[in-house]
Amino acid sequence: MKILFFGDIFGRSGRDALIKELSYFKKKYSPDFILVNGENASHGRGISQSICNDLFSAGIDIITGGNHIFDNNDVFNFIDEEKRLLRPNNYPIDTPGNGYGIYEKQQKKILVINVMGRVFMQPLDDPFESIKKVINGKVIGKDVSAIIIDIHAEATSEKMAIGHEFDGKTSLIVGTHTHIPTADARILSNGTAFISDLGMCGDYDSIIGMDKNKALERFKKKTPVRGIHPATGEASLSSVFVEIDEKTGLAKSIKQIITGGSLERVS
Repeated sequence: MKILFFGDIFGRSGRDALIKELSYFKKKYSPDFILVNGENASHGRGISQSICNDLFSAGIDIITGGNHIFDNNDVFNFIDEEKRLLRPNNYPIDTPGNGYGIYEKQQKKILVINVMGRVFMQPLDDPFESIKKVINGKVIGKDVSAIIIDIHAEATSEKMAIGHEFDGKTSLIVGTHTHIPTADARILSNGTAFISDLGMCGDYDSIIGMDKNKALERFKKKTPVRGIHPATGEASLSSVFVEIDEKTGLAKSIKQIITGGSLERVS
């Protein structure tokens, strides 16, 4: 099984680039499932139904979220019904939407779980317990073909802790949220593919996706700054491509792919 997972979409620059280039990725890598974190897709804050529809039409199978998933009020109109859009599973139990889902495509079945970290983040439920409750009794390579976790967190240490805790019990664990791709894509000792942060799909001539001049002004003045908006230059697309053994559900390889914009590494 082949999995392609893109980092946080940030604003129109990231959206347009991903939709435009997705056919290239599908042709080159022939992924069975394509995932992306979309919590910043709508002008850098939240996501709308029209953006979800555009991404699904382009070939995205599952969209994960994070702490900004509810920033665009439009999401409340459809997140309960749209099972392909996830929000962190460790939000309070009555929060709209779903924190995980099982998705089937061409006789392949994957379980995707979205959780949020608690270090320097909101005081949510324990992400470790949240994951355990979902995967309890489910065996990769048997009950599902693969289990994938998006840990949306600030601290790389917390993401690594999740990685090691569920190493061998899941197929792929990716970190999101910081928008900065880390250089530690690897297969952990028990066979789970891991990266601390995927990075983002957006303009890197910016401050984590925001217009660098306005964002810099906010850091320097430490006072409210109006007119901060997403950077609009050419986007880099940050992702990982993972091959999974269909018998064991464990990873055979993981490759970091960064194309386009000022951060391009692999063509």
